[in-house]
Amino acid sequence: MFTYKVGISAAEHDEFAKASNQVNLLQSSDWAKIKDNWENERLGFYQDDKLVASASILIKPLPLGMTMLYIPRGPIMDYQDKDLVDFVIASLKDYGKQKHALFIKFDPAQFLKQYKIGDQVDEDSDILSNIDYLAQSGVVWTGRTKEIAETIQPRYQANVYTQEDMLPTFPKHTKRLMKDAQNRGVEVYRGSISDLNDFARVVALTENRKGVSLRGEAYFRKLMETYGDDAYLHLAKVNLPKRLDSYKQQLRQIEKELAATQAHQKKRLTKLQQQKQSVSNYIAEFEDYVTKYPDELVIAGILSVSFGNVMEMLYAGMNDAFKKFYPQYALYPKVLEDAYEAGIIWANMGG
Repeated sequence: MFTYKVGISAAEHDEFAKASNQVNLLQSSDWAKIKDNWENERLGFYQDDKLVASASILIKPLPLGMTMLYIPRGPIMDYQDKDLVDFVIASLKDYGKQKHALFIKFDPAQFLKQYKIGDQVDEDSDILSNIDYLAQSGVVWTGRTKEIAETIQPRYQANVYTQEDMLPTFPKHTKRLMKDAQNRGVEVYRGSISDLNDFARVVALTENRKGVSLRGEAYFRKLMETYGDDAYLHLAKVNLPKRLDSYKQQLRQIEKELAATQAHQKKRLTKLQQQKQSVSNYIAEFEDYVTKYPDELVIAGILSVSFGNVMEMLYAGMNDAFKKFYPQYALYPKVLEDAYEAGIIWANMGG
């Protein structure tokens, strides 16, 4: 026998969500604290007193006492169990009437395709069957949309699956840019709430560059305070004067080796001359940077949040004046490394 309960505890809901293969940050009970311009309720669906489905529902008040209900990446349930689907949909309709809802919108983690970039795969027949059965229950599917404005959450997302050593999985081009970032002195570290001002600054620079509106420091602070250790702030910084001094030391060493190299050692001379030219170019470039940026500064950052064994990279920003430093190629490997160590199986880079 199926029953449902309004107002199940955050702990019961989160435990169920984390154990599901449909686990998603947007179904965490804390997400409703982030979306505090919406009301929230958690519904639990039981079979013989065992929780078999759950939904954290965002509720938007509308004029004339009406509402709209939204279940981001939910409800979480076995969509192959038709009896359960029937009960959950009927219960949601009942709850919607109680809340005077004009409609209920939901976008569960039902993936039509999962594939590596470049692969060609067919749509999952089980998922198509699930969608067809939902339609029989009165659910309207928006279809295979491609425009961002057509859905609340993106229909496509780029997941990176973590492993102990990510480096072998990167293409040669990525590895080269990672090395270039290292050569330019980019350092990556996990920050804290005290670093949010620096992060908000690079996000604002990205907003201005791309003509988009993201979020501000207060919102980022709310995310970090709400999710605690599950919020990951990774920052990339450079100390330009320190790196310039390092280049000058390298140049002196190269010149010393050149002076000690015999004329017949042509290969060694050629290699040293190439190194000298490369380091000299860096020195010229960094002398210009140092006049503008005499202090150590953050040039890029990523704010991610994990829930269960998955992670969402929510916000990122970069100072475009340092795009040739390729800080993102230093940041993403660090994010994935820390995610793996925390037991995260995949990280969503965005949709």
